[in-house]
Amino acid sequence: MNMPITYLLIGATVLISMWAFSNPDLLYRLKHWPYAEAQRGEYYRLLTGGFLHVNYLHLAFNMITLYFFGKWVEVWFKYSFPEIGPLLYLIFYLMAIVAASLSTYYRYRRSPYFASIGASGATSAVLFAAILLDPTLNLYLMFIPIPIPGVLFGVFYLWYSSHAAQRGGDGIDHLAHFYGALFGFLFPILLKPALLPQFFEQILDWVSGSLQ
Repeated sequence: MNMPITYLLIGATVLISMWAFSNPDLLYRLKHWPYAEAQRGEYYRLLTGGFLHVNYLHLAFNMITLYFFGKWVEVWFKYSFPEIGPLLYLIFYLMAIVAASLSTYYRYRRSPYFASIGASGATSAVLFAAILLDPTLNLYLMFIPIPIPGVLFGVFYLWYSSHAAQRGGDGIDHLAHFYGALFGFLFPILLKPALLPQFFEQILDWVSGSLQ
């Protein structure tokens, strides 16, 4: 049996992140740094920054998200595209890292002081792909044990990420979260446009059932 791509991504991210924890030079060379990408042509950083994390808590939070939702999204890719599903899922994840990084690249490419790391943009993409597939799935905000339907969670997440990105000052790359999430929602639709009407049909059925 082939190992799921999700597990391979988790393994690679954990190993590289832990290596960088004790190797500041590796962190310096691989972090997403728009200024170095623009001025030195080090565009590989758009991807490699997604395999680094600030600390174990940051790493654990992203990998737990990837573990629970990545397996589900990967299964959808596998059964929707039997011949190339796993490869498409891998491409989806790697492109999500780059898409999230590009959002801050264009804003900060002339600033030598901005840099970011983390898989949050890619895991946001995975989460929003799951919401696209099932907008009524129950999600939870941290420390709030009340289930929130995926579509409502998604709306709140996008609003908060946009608001926090404009406000700034907390050291979190909210812009990458926002665009990673959008990428995760749109990429599967580009592959299977029927997903969009199915998404709204599920919401309408859920609303109708709630009103009965």
